Amino acid sequence: MMHKDMSEFIDFVTSKDGIGNKASLIAEVQKKFKLTKDRSVYYSQHFAVRFSYSSSSGFSNTVISLSNLQKYDDQPFIVCLVTPSKNTLYLANTTFLQKISHSSQQLRIDNIRGSINGSDISKKLGDLENTPDNFDKLFSIHAELGFDGNLVRLVEATTNISPSGHKFDVSSSVKKVIHDAPQRATDFVQSKEYSELKSDLDTKVEKYKTEILIAGFIENVNIRGRIIEYLIAGEDERLREALVKALHDSSNVIPGFRTKNALADYIRTFDTYHTATDVKTKIMVLSSNPKGYNIDKLLEFLGTDKSVFMFYFIGIEPKKIVNRVLVSMFQIDLLRATILLKHWSGRNSRGVTQFEGETIAKLILSPNNKIDKTASDKFLNTLIEL
Repeated sequence: MMHKDMSEFIDFVTSKDGIGNKASLIAEVQKKFKLTKDRSVYYSQHFAVRFSYSSSSGFSNTVISLSNLQKYDDQPFIVCLVTPSKNTLYLANTTFLQKISHSSQQLRIDNIRGSINGSDISKKLGDLENTPDNFDKLFSIHAELGFDGNLVRLVEATTNISPSGHKFDVSSSVKKVIHDAPQRATDFVQSKEYSELKSDLDTKVEKYKTEILIAGFIENVNIRGRIIEYLIAGEDERLREALVKALHDSSNVIPGFRTKNALADYIRTFDTYHTATDVKTKIMVLSSNPKGYNIDKLLEFLGTDKSVFMFYFIGIEPKKIVNRVLVSMFQIDLLRATILLKHWSGRNSRGVTQFEGETIAKLILSPNNKIDKTASDKFLNTLIEL
């Protein structure tokens, strides 16, 4: 949910339509909100803003360097375009950039350079207009992708150099195995193996319940999720012990660690099923659109015999774990709440998915594993054809 300070800022700037002077608007904003200035950026704990002026609604001005944007990309980064008649606001986090325009010839994943022009900011993301009415939903999408999640795409879009990676080639024989996945999932959620997997994950959560609750309210969504996922499914016991120690002692720095860029966090093989389970945390009092999966990796996995892909959702409120649910990717409500981010992906990818957070919250409170095989089959066709 949009922070009150940001909401008040948006209302205030909108009320100043027609001020027509960037310096005057900045002076009034500073008088009311006392934002910290960092070169051309003004920021608070809850958002950052860059003011720009144009004599028309056209917007080709240079806004900010990519390296400077990186500092603010984990909070809403707003561009305020001041024109003679109106102040227009856009979100300009990396998810909403089409490319990097200026001095970006040497842009690489390991060489952050170049600047963004106003024309590089997407005015629409999927069906969502880039306007203040949609800032909550838009930033929920961005928060799960983050700077690192967008960098490969921006390098490709800017330099026309495709990164490593490829679309998974779905042969006719593999396609049949993929289309059998909803039936495999239906059988699995009714099996003793499902109960065994659920019990296994529940036991891990119970063991680290205190640490999960501490980590659950780390503000950075990516760090929060990675820590909880590692507590439950991590393989290095020494790293897990270091995380536990750091969570209990605020003077300790959370140790740096990387998680595998894999489809799922927890793999378990039974005689009849090969399961991959992705662990997701849902903070029940916060609005968010959790990451789903890389579509190519999913199709490759579902194209193997016995494959079953599951999600394990942990619902957290202050001081308590609300529930822990294990559901199939084909669960009917979850399937309907799956957002395809094809427009975000590069040329060598079918893209990634996210989930509408409200649906996950409802599933946590009232879990079920109802699967509509016809809807699931149609959904799989959509993924394959991307």
